[in-house]
Formats: sequence, structure tokens, C-alpha cells
Amino acid sequence: MKKFLTRFIPLVYGFYFNSLAIFSSKKAAKKAFMLFCSPRKGKVLPHQKEYLDQAKHEIISTNGVALQTYKWEGKKEIILLLHGWESNVFRWRNLIDLLVYKNYTIIAFDAPAHGNSTGNILNVPLYTSCTAHLISKYQPTHIIGHSIGGMTTMYNQYKNPNTYIQKVISLGAPSDLSLIMEQYEGMLQLNTKVMQALDDYFMEHFNFNIDEFSIANFVKATENKGLLVHDELDVIAPVTASEKIHANWKNSKLIKTKGFGHSLHQNEVNQHILEFLES
Repeated sequence: MKKFLTRFIPLVYGFYFNSLAIFSSKKAAKKAFMLFCSPRKGKVLPHQKEYLDQAKHEIISTNGVALQTYKWEGKKEIILLLHGWESNVFRWRNLIDLLVYKNYTIIAFDAPAHGNSTGNILNVPLYTSCTAHLISKYQPTHIIGHSIGGMTTMYNQYKNPNTYIQKVISLGAPSDLSLIMEQYEGMLQLNTKVMQALDDYFMEHFNFNIDEFSIANFVKATENKGLLVHDELDVIAPVTASEKIHANWKNSKLIKTKGFGHSLHQNEVNQHILEFLES
């Protein structure tokens, strides 16, 4: 029954958006976009609460949301962590323990609509604006992001290049919005009218078309040193994304794992991160 509902519910949404587009494609696009940006999970679970409560730092208000930040104090450089979709800062616990042992200062935050932060939606432009605000406040030397967090770290360097950021690390990040939207289109069985309206929505609100948003293209202008880690069997974000990014990022290094999946929280991955930070 659960598998049936998981498969059936997106089709109901798709039928609704396709039908609405007959009367107003603009309204259909807005509703389809809001659904696309609405996480179903990612809030703090009971077994995560104690760990996160111990490191709670400031609450930062920006872009209409209140962001819960966390801090682990050290004597070395500041590292900013960005988690992925339907997750929160708890996903970094293994890496944090390693970085704390190495005496780095760590700043992390729950993205909008995730963890202990407020909000109802998350997308890369919003995540980037929030990240830029925290970068300005805390001035980290290095940034590490997973999945949409990795996408955001690279997009931020394109939109808001910061000279004091030395190294950018991305774990299992997508590259092209067009591929993500193709998956969304197929899942909901959206028609051409809705997809065209969504393309117009992106241009109106974010000043880019779906086909124009490509991290692989954006990183051509990136001067920072970068590390890309991606699993060859990742079914959420195919490894070809990092391969394309690496081909265009002149100061990047690509490490491909096999069998670690999309999460990339294993000790071997964390060791690669530490080696890159200390190189």
C-alpha cells in the first residue's frame, strides 16, 4: 500500500497542475514550484536532539527565515557545513568529530525548512542567499556541502566570490537543473504547458531559465581549490554531474567511490576531506 501511494500521489498532483494550467499556467507553475521546493522531512528527530542541542549557537534571521546555527570552537580555520535535502546538521556528526579532534572551528546551520530552522521551502537560490549572509558574518576559510548543499557552495562562489574562502568541498552534488526538472516532470507526468510555465517562473523570479542553470558551467570562473567526492553508484545524483564539474573546474580534484551511495558519510570519505583540508 505504501509503495502504491508513493507512486500514485505524485500523479494526482500532476493531474491537478496539468488541469489548472488550462485556466492559468502561471498559477499552475507557482504551485508546482512550491511543491518542488517543499521537503517532507528533515526536522530534528528525537535521537538527534541531544547532540545538536549541545552545540546550538545563534539564531540568524535572513531571507524571511530564522536559521539555527551550531558552533564547535577550535583554534584553527573556520569551516562552514551545508547539509543536503531533507536532512539537518546531525548528518555531519562523524565529520564534525574528526574536525574537532583536529582543532578546526566549525560553523553549521540547518537550512530553511530543515532541522531547527523555520520556513516551509528550500531551493538553491534561497539556500545561496542564506549561505552568503552567514559567510559574511563568520568569514569561513573552507566550505563543505552535501548534495543540494554542495550545489549551493559552488553556486555561491559563482554568485558571490569571496577571496577569504580558500577551499570548497562538494559531496554528491547535482550539476544541471534541467536533469532535476526532467525527473520532476516524469514523476508527476507534467505536460508541456506546465513545464514551459515553470521555465518562465524561474526566469521571472531568479533570472535564469531551467537549461541555463548548470554548476558545470558556473565553475569555469571559480578560482578556489575544490574537492569533489561522488559515488559511482549514486542513484540520487549521478556521478556524471561531478565529472562534468571537474572537467570545467581548473583547480578541482575528483574522487570517485563505489558502494557508498549518496550519503557519503563514511570514514573513508571523511579522511579524504581531512587530507584535502590539510594539503
